Amino acid sequence: MIPMTDTNNDIKCNELKANNVQKLSILRSFKPLLKRLHSHADCHNRKLHYDQYVSLILLYFFNPTLTGLRSIQHASTLKSVQTKLGIKRTSLGSMSEASHVFDPQLLTLIISELASEVGSLDIYKRLQDLDMTVVAVDGTLLKALPKMLWALWLDEDHRAAKMHLEFDILKGAPLRAQVTDANANEKTQLKSSLSPGKLYCLDAGYREYRLLDTIIETKSSFVVCLQDNASYQTVEEHQLSEADREVGVKFDRTVWLGSKQKHDNISKPIRIIQIHYFDERTLSGYKRKSRVSSKKTFRTRSPEHTLLIATDRMDLPAELIGLIYRYRWQIELFFRWFKCILSCQHLLSLSQNGIQIQVYCALIASLLIRLWAGRKPTKRTFEMICLYFQGWATLDELIKHIELLKSNDQKQK
Repeated sequence: MIPMTDTNNDIKCNELKANNVQKLSILRSFKPLLKRLHSHADCHNRKLHYDQYVSLILLYFFNPTLTGLRSIQHASTLKSVQTKLGIKRTSLGSMSEASHVFDPQLLTLIISELASEVGSLDIYKRLQDLDMTVVAVDGTLLKALPKMLWALWLDEDHRAAKMHLEFDILKGAPLRAQVTDANANEKTQLKSSLSPGKLYCLDAGYREYRLLDTIIETKSSFVVCLQDNASYQTVEEHQLSEADREVGVKFDRTVWLGSKQKHDNISKPIRIIQIHYFDERTLSGYKRKSRVSSKKTFRTRSPEHTLLIATDRMDLPAELIGLIYRYRWQIELFFRWFKCILSCQHLLSLSQNGIQIQVYCALIASLLIRLWAGRKPTKRTFEMICLYFQGWATLDELIKHIELLKSNDQKQK
């Protein structure tokens, strides 16, 4: 067995009591999905099986009392946890081995199955009639420890893992993810996972013309942000509607994208739309910090912005194309949820395999909350679920909270 060190040097375990983890009956709703993992990597002396390991990781996400690997291991000594999760007392060594020997890709089937059960959100009614699934794709960094040699990023002092996520905008739910080192190329990751029938909403980091052509060849479409000084040759100028002008559309053109030397990189003319807007937050003194992103580019502080958006969809209004790109921001909000609410900035493993299992478990937890709430979850909803797990809130109070949110949603329509 390979020894495991908690990434935050969590030497002191929190004192746990049985009533902190007594409300585990909610786990039964997805327990059958985990059962299929039980026999994976089985051997005659294995005491911690894959489904049990995943159950413990999910318990960690839903209970803020558990702050690290040692806390999870200590929770496994409680009779209530053992009975309701169907596990035996485990050791740090067993959990360390589990993060190395279990295959994280098996969890993608559970993620896909849960995501298929999630319904579309009512807040995106204008996109409901599209003939494609609108997905945002992006990557985000997860800070790693210096001892994680595989996660080298900028230099010897900066290490990070990167999560590449595909996010269904209409459902407000993650579809798939991959964990790599921070320097892994996001365009290459996307190219390897393309599938037909999707409208990929992408930021400027994906503006590679060959990639855009590959998306078209896959029988999918794209909405992507280009550089303001992108080179193109105009084929046709389209007339703007009043609705287009109201949202700041300056022009709508069919073009050959790229210089003459790059025309072969994309097989047909595409459409570009320029939108001008003003960041109203600057009126209140807001100044966005300029920083290095995961793509190692600096962000501007200018209050006035011009977006140059490219798409192969010729049939949609220009203002709707702009709206689709605006909704790309939902994946950024999910990253904030993922890191700040689910606390996935705290890594439970040093290995890439173990981190990928943790990331997949976090996506499963997010999908479960989305299914239980029947709407886009809030921080308050997550807190109520955690309080329910700890025994401070009853099931009736949790249901009442969710019903109140749904009632407020109906009033706002």
